[in-house]
Amino acid sequence: MARFIHEGKSIDYTPGGDVTAGAVVVQGELVGVAARDIKANKLGALAVSGVVDFPKQVGALSAIAAGSLCYWDAGNTRATLSAAAGANKLIGKCVIAASDGDALVRIRMSQ
Repeated sequence: MARFIHEGKSIDYTPGGDVTAGAVVVQGELVGVAARDIKANKLGALAVSGVVDFPKQVGALSAIAAGSLCYWDAGNTRATLSAAAGANKLIGKCVIAASDGDALVRIRMSQ
């Protein structure tokens, strides 16, 4: 039988090294954002829902339309439209269009 724990807007996370507020953390298929600094080996929390501004590439052909699925490219530390054959993990959907010149894209996280 299942047992309800909490709403799930954030999850517990204990990092092996210090994590700064705003850091994007990928655990398997789960993408979370540290709401506050978390010290190594100390319990903290990652936001896994909500609306968050993520960095994106700037330049030609980097625009992201509202409603587009967005993925976390951990190698380049930015949101992208490419799932890269599963290498990039789903963050959620873009909620405000980001132009080629925008450095950030606003995404509604959905896990």
